[in-house]
Amino acid sequence: MIKLQLYGGALSRAAIVQWYLEELQVPYEFVMVDMRAGAHFQPGFLALNPMGKSPVIVDGDFKLWESGAILLYLADKHGIMPDFLEQRAEITKWVLFANSTLWVGIFVEANREREMPRLLPPLNDIFERQPFLLGDYFSVADVAVGSILYYIPIKLKLDLSSYPAILNYLKQLSQRPAFQNTIGKKFG
Repeated sequence: MIKLQLYGGALSRAAIVQWYLEELQVPYEFVMVDMRAGAHFQPGFLALNPMGKSPVIVDGDFKLWESGAILLYLADKHGIMPDFLEQRAEITKWVLFANSTLWVGIFVEANREREMPRLLPPLNDIFERQPFLLGDYFSVADVAVGSILYYIPIKLKLDLSSYPAILNYLKQLSQRPAFQNTIGKKFG
C-alpha cells in the first residue's frame, strides 16, 4: 500500500520532489492537481495547503508543503541527512539557496541581469573543483540546486555556455535514472 502522496501540477516544483522520491526509491502516488482549472483553490486542496500552492506531500497523517521543506523532510526521514549539525546546516543552506536566492535571482526577470553574474560564476567555480555541491557525493542539495539550474536553459532559454562546469554538472545529473524518469521525461 502506497503511504505517501505527492500533489502537484503538471509543470510545478512537484517534479523536483518527484525526482528526489525516485532517488530515494520511496513508493508514492502522484496526485495531479489541475492548476489551470483552479483545483489548487478548491477546499479539498486548501485543506492540504492553505496557500494554494504545490507541491504538497501527505505522509500518513502528516501534511507538508514547500518543496525545500519537503526535500529536507524526506532526506531526514530516510536517513540521508548527516548526524552532525554543521553538515546538516550545509545541506539546508543549499536547499534554501536554491528555493530563495537562486530561483528569485534567475527566474524573477527584474533580478536576472543583476543576479546571474553574481550567482552563476561561483557555482561554476564549485563544479570546476568537485562533481557535486558537497564534494564527491550526490545529495538532496544537488536535487534542489540542480533542478533550478536545469530549468534555466529549458524554461528561460538562456545560454549557459559561459559556465562549462555548470553544463557538465547538469549533464551528470541528467544521466541519473531518477532524473530521467521525472524531470527528464517532462523537459528532456
